[in-house]
Amino acid sequence: MNQTLAYLREALANYADRHHAVAIHLYKKLRSKPYKNEEQFVRDLSQKEAAFLDRMLRQEMKYAKEEQDDVRIHHLNEIYEQLI
Repeated sequence: MNQTLAYLREALANYADRHHAVAIHLYKKLRSKPYKNEEQFVRDLSQKEAAFLDRMLRQEMKYAKEEQDDVRIHHLNEIYEQLI
């Protein structure tokens, strides 16, 4: 798994801990399928999954910015750009 998808999986794990059904589903999807990159992953999303990721990634990038975690922002933004 590439580094960008690893950051996404970590963020999804945080949401899955809160029992969010879509986050749990996406986390399992990332673990079970061998995606080569974020583009391949995003192409495999339903509209519901993409809408959830759009909201989640904006929140996660805002948090990363507050924490001044530029590396995390970069990786999460790589996925976000694929959604738009």
